[in-house]
Amino acid sequence: MIAARLNGPADFAGWRREARRLALAGIPPEAVAWLTAEDDAGLFAIESVAPADAGAALTVPRRFIELAESVICHRDAGRFVLLHRLLLRLQEEPRLLDNAADADVARAEAMARSVRRDLHKMTAFVRFRAVSGADEDGPFIAWFEPEHFILERAASFFTARFGAMIWSILTPQGSLHWDGVALQYGPAASKADAPDGDAMEDYWLTYYANIFNPARLKPKAMKSEMPVKYWRNLPEAELIVPLIASAARRAEDMVMRAPTQPPERHVRQLRHRPELPTEDSVITSWQDAAAAAQRCKRCELHCHATQTVFGEGPLDAPVVFVGEQPGDQEDLAGRPFVGPAGQVFDRAMQEAGLDRARAYVTNAVKHFKFQQRGKRRIHEKPNVGEIKACRFWLDLELQFVKPRLVIALGASALRSLTGHAGSLASARDRELALEDGTPLLATVHPSFLLRLPDEEVRSREHARFVADLTRVQQRIFRH
Repeated sequence: MIAARLNGPADFAGWRREARRLALAGIPPEAVAWLTAEDDAGLFAIESVAPADAGAALTVPRRFIELAESVICHRDAGRFVLLHRLLLRLQEEPRLLDNAADADVARAEAMARSVRRDLHKMTAFVRFRAVSGADEDGPFIAWFEPEHFILERAASFFTARFGAMIWSILTPQGSLHWDGVALQYGPAASKADAPDGDAMEDYWLTYYANIFNPARLKPKAMKSEMPVKYWRNLPEAELIVPLIASAARRAEDMVMRAPTQPPERHVRQLRHRPELPTEDSVITSWQDAAAAAQRCKRCELHCHATQTVFGEGPLDAPVVFVGEQPGDQEDLAGRPFVGPAGQVFDRAMQEAGLDRARAYVTNAVKHFKFQQRGKRRIHEKPNVGEIKACRFWLDLELQFVKPRLVIALGASALRSLTGHAGSLASARDRELALEDGTPLLATVHPSFLLRLPDEEVRSREHARFVADLTRVQQRIFRH
């Protein structure tokens, strides 16, 4: 028996070197014992093999190299012998790989597909968690249990995607450690070496729960894309079972509930506004303004929205937060900031030491603007005309609340309050003021954080949003 030594279970370069030497020496696959660093060569009688002639060559198609690079990562112990046999056969059958019915080819292709699928699942299901005391750049640690020996092949994806972070990925096969500059491979680890959770996880769970649509639940398709074996390492897994269990009831509730899109009213109704308050109307209180706003037809948005969503909060609030417009859940509830963005807003307020119950919260536009896509209503940004039309109501709210500070959440709110279409980024760190001299600060809308796909960026922007709200807290209590 010939022992061929490899540096690791997925050492393709080592296998390629040894396989060439063995093939040129005429050693049959069944006469070779492939050993990795953990194996004991003393179990085998090692026969000498003449070194390969430097000028000798084996001819294989590029497709075989690509196939072998994947198959070598499979956990099947027979992968080395299989590839060795294919290598020898290709010397006599150059078009062997075109024969999909061949048993060796079919087995190798199936193994390669399994490895590629495992790589895809790793890039999709690795969840980084901040180490206690970590800053926005890390360190972060993730735990993952790959099916095959894919750790080294996956490394380039994570260094490219999360290059600005400091992170480690721990697996039972080994570990990856990235310090922002260099990548190091480490020994196998256990799940106990990874954190159980971090502060950002609540936001991810909130987002995941709110995008779950019980009416579109297809458990088989979901489990195909997110196999159950991965659930134990996913933070959102704790929600999956109860969400599935409650899906039928929630879907039934959606059917029984009043429709999200009310009967459409013809746009020609806009020409007749006998009940529409104007700047000359007698509105002497916030209550009058809120009631009058429910009959507003100052723009076409009232034709499709369920209802006007006026602001809410104490009328002696020291600060007013102005968002863009109500979303789907706000449109149904008739209250501002109660959907996913509202939950992000509430948590960030708590982190900044602010009590939402002491703040007045409203929107620049009071009706939900959306596009209908099937059964879903997709948010659509209000235009300049709609923002100007609703400024009448926002002015009344500010008049009755008389805040010491106003916060523009997003570009649309900033435009409504200032009348200018300047960049939110340029206004964010500046000291602004309304026409009457009321101080104004600008920051992002909470929905901006929900739309960020990159976990590192989302964590950094969340911290910056909380810092903006902390400035608000300091300004309020400084007076």
